[in-house]
Amino acid sequence: MRIHREGITILIVTFLLITAISIAFILFLPAIYAWPAVILLLILFGFIIWFFRNPPRNSLAHPLDIVAPVDGKVVVIEKTYEKEYLKREVIQVSIFMSPLNVHVCRYPLTGDVTYTKYHPGKFMVAFHPKSSELNERTSVAVQAENGAEVLFRQIAGAVARRIVLYAKLNDKATAGEEYGFIKFGSRLDIFLPTDTEILCKLGDKTKGATDIIARLKD
Repeated sequence: MRIHREGITILIVTFLLITAISIAFILFLPAIYAWPAVILLLILFGFIIWFFRNPPRNSLAHPLDIVAPVDGKVVVIEKTYEKEYLKREVIQVSIFMSPLNVHVCRYPLTGDVTYTKYHPGKFMVAFHPKSSELNERTSVAVQAENGAEVLFRQIAGAVARRIVLYAKLNDKATAGEEYGFIKFGSRLDIFLPTDTEILCKLGDKTKGATDIIARLKD
């Protein structure tokens, strides 16, 4: 299993701590208590390894396709006003990631990066309606070949308290390629032009870089 670079240090530190604690349990506790505790620690370590997995993904998207940027569940499809950058009415598609999902964030479309911004904030549960405006978050906009701009936003949740953003202004974005990472549960919002054809529905499970969730008009 391939491990994401954001997890390497955490896994090394966790492994050393678990090893030290396990040795202490075995030396100082009765076996009836020590070994169940060690097994629980190993299960926890296995979960952390699983969380930081980074499976290879290949996107076959058309230049106007919008691919799922993350693994998760579609929880919002609605018209709204995007006031940070686009400053117009858009269609918002939101995908919620549980701690069990792959948390690699991928570009949802191919084009030029025209905007990036990090916002410090709160850590409300990611499915809260106001989390998109109040939680720690990042925003990135990409302009597609037809001139349309799409904004997408990483949002930290009550558990996720570390957002990593690699995208930079004027970068070339390729649909399905990695642009960031969110640690331990979160949400990703995508803001699309109102004439975009939406190809997903509420409750759909998405696979990042693979599933086509919308298509821009020519």
